[in-house]
Amino acid sequence: MNNKNHKLATKLIHAGVEPDPTTGAIMTPIYQTSTYVQAAPGDHKGYEYARTQNPTRTVLQNALAAIENGNHALCFGSGMAATDAVAKLLMPGDEVIVANDLYGGTYRIFTKVFANYGIKFDFIDMGNAENIRNYINSHTKMIWAETPTNPLLNIVDIEACAKIAKEHKLLLVVDNTFASPYLQNPLDWGADIVLHSATKYLGGHSDVVHGALIMKDAALEEKLRFIQNSCGAVPGPHDCWLVLRGIKTLHVRMQRHCENGEKIANYLRNHPKVGKVYWCGFADHPNHDVAKKQMRGFGGMISFTLKDDNIEAAMSVLKKTELFSLAESLGGVESLIGHPASMTHGSIPREERIKNGLVDSLIRLSVGIEDADDLIADLEQAIG
Repeated sequence: MNNKNHKLATKLIHAGVEPDPTTGAIMTPIYQTSTYVQAAPGDHKGYEYARTQNPTRTVLQNALAAIENGNHALCFGSGMAATDAVAKLLMPGDEVIVANDLYGGTYRIFTKVFANYGIKFDFIDMGNAENIRNYINSHTKMIWAETPTNPLLNIVDIEACAKIAKEHKLLLVVDNTFASPYLQNPLDWGADIVLHSATKYLGGHSDVVHGALIMKDAALEEKLRFIQNSCGAVPGPHDCWLVLRGIKTLHVRMQRHCENGEKIANYLRNHPKVGKVYWCGFADHPNHDVAKKQMRGFGGMISFTLKDDNIEAAMSVLKKTELFSLAESLGGVESLIGHPASMTHGSIPREERIKNGLVDSLIRLSVGIEDADDLIADLEQAIG
């Protein structure tokens, strides 16, 4: 079912999914096979070898394309594998303009892997998209943005970036992991490629590692599909099935993530021991008007500092929470608490982190779908 006129909640349940033609099973089967029998060489039913294609993966890719309002999707073994594939579109001497507040793993692969192959990355403040123009030259090939960013929830104007990208014939890549397709569809605002760590909100249950790319352009999809098949960082069929299962409840989960996020953000902002609270739903959050324009809600990701702004105070809070589990990742049904400086963003040099506002005492919350009052009580006893 691929009716683009259906509303998002309906797409999340039905898009790309058809009953199994053999048995009528309503849930997509897990095609646990490495190869496919051919009647004669080249005489096959569209599937030859499971690195290249798998029916479970095909269904997931069709579903992802539909819910991001794209025409094509490709799945990978992780969000970083998806990032790796996009970077392989580049050649030595090419340059990329990157938002300076981004996931530490993305920073690491750009600076420690692809920089070694002669690709230059300029990390800049994209709070004002016009700033991008100052870094464009004849070698620039791509703009890379997260919005909201990880972990400071900065908002990048996708439409403004897309306008600049098209003027200069650049690719615009938007990491949509924090928002998910429920809250934001970057392709609608002019992005060329949408990236997801599907490990997070798309999977939603902290039980799968997965990545995805979605695009509209067929020629771009062909290039990326060649990289996907040639380099082989593909997911297994069971992982694809887990993400398919997660997508079916994305809308109801995200509604609760948003509701809980709003309550906890306001609680933290009014707490006498809390310093700065980063949540893009606040009217005074930088680029809040942009967030209102391109997002349907403000999500459950929150970062904050303590007024006693030192790492020891932050560590005390991290050790005391009970419902908020200290762990990497985000976007699951359970609430998580983390310390970006030593966990998700530990690969970014301290001077770079501090310059961009990611201080040592920053705490990041992935607010789950538990009862908000219980979550607030947990934070209350932990902060004191």
